[in-house]
Amino acid sequence: MRLIWPLVIEQFLAVTIGMADTVMVATAGEAAVSGISLVDAINTLLIQIFAALATGGAVVASQYLGSQKREDACRSAKQLLYTITVLAIGITVVSVIFCQQILRFVFGGIEADVMSNAQVYYYLTALSYPFLAIYNAGAALYRSMGNSRISMMVSILMNLINIVGNAILIYGFNWSVAGAGTATLLSRIAAAVLMLVLIRGRDNLIFIEKIFQFEFHPDMIRRILGIGVPNGLENGMFQVGKLFVQNLITSFGTSAIAANAIANSVSSFSNIPGAAIGLGLITVVGQCVGAKDYDHAVSYTKRLMKAAYLSMGVLNVLLFFFAGPIVGVFNLSADATGSAAQILVYFAVFNAVIWPVSFTLPNALRAAGDARFTMATSMISMWVFRIGFSYVLSLYLGLGLLGTWLAMFIDWIVRSIVFLIRFANGKWKRLKVI
Repeated sequence: MRLIWPLVIEQFLAVTIGMADTVMVATAGEAAVSGISLVDAINTLLIQIFAALATGGAVVASQYLGSQKREDACRSAKQLLYTITVLAIGITVVSVIFCQQILRFVFGGIEADVMSNAQVYYYLTALSYPFLAIYNAGAALYRSMGNSRISMMVSILMNLINIVGNAILIYGFNWSVAGAGTATLLSRIAAAVLMLVLIRGRDNLIFIEKIFQFEFHPDMIRRILGIGVPNGLENGMFQVGKLFVQNLITSFGTSAIAANAIANSVSSFSNIPGAAIGLGLITVVGQCVGAKDYDHAVSYTKRLMKAAYLSMGVLNVLLFFFAGPIVGVFNLSADATGSAAQILVYFAVFNAVIWPVSFTLPNALRAAGDARFTMATSMISMWVFRIGFSYVLSLYLGLGLLGTWLAMFIDWIVRSIVFLIRFANGKWKRLKVI
């Protein structure tokens, strides 16, 4: 519970930092909301890549701690920091130089005012990638120690800076989308600097000393990438698939784009407990596997899955009955509001029943080093079922935006069946990371 409650709060704040941009910029109109939502689809792709690499580092560090190898855990932490920062800088350079070209390639058919807002927001948030990567690495390392309170506190600071910055720059200076992007950039810079200061403390189970004294341990980088790359490919292809679906949604008009953005923002709150417990599973199962204690790895996974279902069930019941009033807070057009509310009612049902097995349980497999299997399963299911059925349901059956969400639920069902079978047959117990 000490591990998971701060993670719940941290996940809540991670969701609100994106939602705050959407809500606070809504006064500038649907074009601004749509522009931010489109860029957030790209940003989420890159954020997932950073998180995947951080997860690779967390798994390796957790298993080292479980096997009582603290010095190796510290060395792996430093290699994680170097690897993720270099990758983020490279992505930032490409994003800044080719900002307009990337947006036109992905969202070429959108209206001119939406594209203009998207370019501004993408450029500013791209500058924050290295800082976000550093924060993710530090947060993952603290979680691997079983100390999620530190990452929670840094997340609170980041969230406060973002919201205050939004208020000043959007309302005070009338910077609209530029204000939202600048506030996000400043908040991530502050989080990265603070995380670098904290992770140097020798009182931590894992600490990084002499950050600017370069060390290269290819074997540890290989172990980190052995988990992080499959996880990154999985998350990356998942987000690329979402971009394909997003591109399809843009053909339905600005109202559908706005409705999808609001539905995504609101629905993400229902996933917070499951996402937090999934992060906790990486630490708990990782340390159990490092200690070769597979019986506790299984028992803790089952107990945490029960907690995920209970907590997510409560939130989804509330969402089911109050979807309309919640969506009404965003003050969008009647068409966008009605469409978003309809989607959220369907979402609440499938999210409560299917999501934890589809997305929380696989983290137990990843913590044991079974990242390639989860990658293959997720990628095949995403491209065959979610993307394929999105076109079938939305275009050929005429369900429009709702069809893309129903296709997502089909994808969840397939994943859940495969992951349950994999966990039950125990093949993940025979894998070796360290």
